[in-house]
Amino acid sequence: MRTIATLEELEGLQGQEVAVSDWIEVTQQQVNQFADATGDHQWIHIDVERAKKESPYGGPIAHGFLTLSLLPKFMHNALSMPSKIGVNYGLNRVRFTAPVPVGSKLRARIKLLKVERLDPLPNSPELVGAQSTWEVTVEREGSDRPVCIAESITRRYG
Repeated sequence: MRTIATLEELEGLQGQEVAVSDWIEVTQQQVNQFADATGDHQWIHIDVERAKKESPYGGPIAHGFLTLSLLPKFMHNALSMPSKIGVNYGLNRVRFTAPVPVGSKLRARIKLLKVERLDPLPNSPELVGAQSTWEVTVEREGSDRPVCIAESITRRYG
């Protein structure tokens, strides 16, 4: 895990790969729970037997948005940036570039693209803020091709 202690240190890392997360296994239970949470019960995700027979991937695959929803876990696993408040601000660009078969192990390469200082929060003028834009490339173990590339924007105050 990489610790970034100050805003100045963070600003100095712009344009660099900052961290690589640990591997995370995507399980069928996660896929099923994600399907229940989102209402996306497409058979290619949740019908294991049918996916083994009919899917071009030889079995069920994770939802693209499940992969995307792992970004905070990857970030938390790979980076420590002490702050009082941290929030996801949005995404600029997301591409699902390859499928994620259930049972795959994924990790993220995290590159800091840009840091912008923010005005203090109206109700907390003592909190200095920054908005960071990260390029997160999610890799699947054993594959040369990433499964997801996203620009994630976070805001931290502290």
